[in-house]
Amino acid sequence: MARIVMKFGGTSVADIDRIRNVARHVKRETDAGHEVAVVVSAMAGKTSELVDWTRQASLIHDAREYDAVVASGEQVTSGLLSIVLQSMGVNARSWQGWQIPIRTDNTHGAARILDIDGSELVRRFGEGQVAVIAGFQGLGPDNRIATLGRGGSDTSAVAMAAALKADRCDIYTDVDGVYTTDPRIEPKARRLKKIAFEEMLEMASLGAKVLQVRSVELAMVHKVRTFVRSSFIEPDAPGMGDFDNPPGTLICDEDEIVEQEVVTGIAYARDEAQISLRRLSDRPGVSAAIFGPLAEAHVNVDMIVQNISEDGTKTDMTFTVPSSDMEKSLAVLEKAKDAIGFDVVQSEPGLVKVSVIGIGMRSHAGVAATAFRALAGKGINIKAITTSEIKISILIDSAYAELAVRTLHSVYGLDKT
Repeated sequence: MARIVMKFGGTSVADIDRIRNVARHVKRETDAGHEVAVVVSAMAGKTSELVDWTRQASLIHDAREYDAVVASGEQVTSGLLSIVLQSMGVNARSWQGWQIPIRTDNTHGAARILDIDGSELVRRFGEGQVAVIAGFQGLGPDNRIATLGRGGSDTSAVAMAAALKADRCDIYTDVDGVYTTDPRIEPKARRLKKIAFEEMLEMASLGAKVLQVRSVELAMVHKVRTFVRSSFIEPDAPGMGDFDNPPGTLICDEDEIVEQEVVTGIAYARDEAQISLRRLSDRPGVSAAIFGPLAEAHVNVDMIVQNISEDGTKTDMTFTVPSSDMEKSLAVLEKAKDAIGFDVVQSEPGLVKVSVIGIGMRSHAGVAATAFRALAGKGINIKAITTSEIKISILIDSAYAELAVRTLHSVYGLDKT
């Protein structure tokens, strides 16, 4: 017997038929004797509808009331799934975040989980009860419902798994695992059997949409073994009930991965914008003068490249931001021009960041050179490069995005079975 947290996303619970399908997945695990907690999202499209209603009510609204409205989507799903499970003979009840309770900070709309008291759930596991938990929400210090931000149900599930000391956290979604790259771009992309926490964190933050970044961070910190699985595979299909080796991708500590590939996957992120400050004063404090105001404006700066000045007085600084933040960033920089001390600012929206990821890169030389040669062979110009221990990110024109992904996927042999 094991303790499992199962999470089902919006597409998995989009209507009553799909909720019944989810219930069959849950019943399969309870029939096997496992203790089960289920974390559910709102039905597909429901959160967006609720958000739109709050905006129609008033463009400027109380964030606490916003949370009260948008958290209701998960409440509906948890109740419906509990009803279906009960009709199938499964002892189940729904739980809202405040009932457990899941304690959060006071940042309504983007709260962070501080603590979870899972003692009552554990007691009820002993009575054979399944906990059906509304994801995406908790209880703030003001005793009000607080939501965790988009994708927060993933975070709820991993946090519950850590709090309950679960043997595994299964994230059920509309894909059957984590792939070496986006199968829509490269049909030869392969599903990975295992991927290390660090690799998944890089892939999630660099464009892969399988898991929310904060959930991967939590899983890595608390060593929560996490499976990405498909809810659209029949619950009684071969292997679905295999606890040790179910179909999907296991996200785990790198010590569990015996044969480590040099490169694990290729990720990409569209709609990047490049901003360059020319003939910038080369002096202590200039970087803080640039990135401090941008941080205060909640602009997420990514790739940063600074040229070395010949005479020690002037240099160039180039960095990327989301294209949607480009105009705001330019306004912030123009306002701080005197404090920064640049001659001219240049910008280019609509770029793409392509990243090569793999923990095996730590012990292998020439990984970056291979990428540069392959892209040069396809006539793809590189605008900026950043690297880390397990990642190489390359900024290119958006017209070459798919060609670059396919080229890099092939040159590292990721299309080979």
